[in-house]
Amino acid sequence: MTSRASRVFAAGLAFAAIAGASAPVLAQDSGTEARLRKVEGEVRALQRKVFPGGDGRFFEAEITGPQTGTARPATPSTTAVTDILIRLDALEGQIASLTAQTEENTNAIAQLSARLDALGAVEGGAGAERSIPASTASGGSTGSTATAPAETAPPKQEPKQASPSPERLAAVQEIAKPQTDDPGDDEYSYGFRLWNAGFFPEAQQQLSLFVEKYPNHSRSTYGRNLLGRAYLDDGKPNEAATWFLKNYQSDRNAVRAPDSLLYLAESMIALKDERRACIALAEFGETYPAVASGRLSDQYQANLGKVDCD
Repeated sequence: MTSRASRVFAAGLAFAAIAGASAPVLAQDSGTEARLRKVEGEVRALQRKVFPGGDGRFFEAEITGPQTGTARPATPSTTAVTDILIRLDALEGQIASLTAQTEENTNAIAQLSARLDALGAVEGGAGAERSIPASTASGGSTGSTATAPAETAPPKQEPKQASPSPERLAAVQEIAKPQTDDPGDDEYSYGFRLWNAGFFPEAQQQLSLFVEKYPNHSRSTYGRNLLGRAYLDDGKPNEAATWFLKNYQSDRNAVRAPDSLLYLAESMIALKDERRACIALAEFGETYPAVASGRLSDQYQANLGKVDCD
């Protein structure tokens, strides 16, 4: 009896020892399994946010069919794939934003270029008929320069004009040229007097001399503008447009820059180029709103009434 009791007691101790030894292992396996289940749950939740709709290509359904006893293959980790896809989504969003911004900038630049080309075409169209001295392109306080039109063909031969009559020569000689300590101002003032008296060809010659000889004079903006007016009043809107555009582009802050832009529109109206006339009028209204509603208001409204601008 004692021997049997001893064996039972010994077996009990062995069982306790085995159980005590395996308890930490079981606890560790249980903790690892819980952590794995938690990680898998978080991955599935993240996948649903990235791939809404439960796409079976990226994660398995929560409810599966009954197990057949076959070993279930281990689910590969999708953390790296998910991270790459998220970064790709972010890059695509940035690319889409940049593309939209680029399209907006391109559209704005295209509209500005179209307006400048439309105005610049006026100068280019007149270049074949009249060569503008390059020295007149350096005036203006802002540093911007207007390029003289290049001659792509031999200059057009102007028809010979009849010599002025003795009566006209005498009338021109009666107009006195000022003699002050400012020779540049004297040249301009003499051109103004010729234009004011209606001697437009003589005024064109005199004012051309002034703008060529004194491109940086304080009166240069007046001279270029008045030279354009002398051509316009003489029935030569094409030559007039060249000088109006040159004066406007040389210094848009100059005193006669708004006048030249408005007279450019009048030149286009005289040439029956309504599209460019509307462009010049729109530019005038946007660039010089105070002048458009003040000093040149009547002239501006009169020109608007001559064209149909959408």
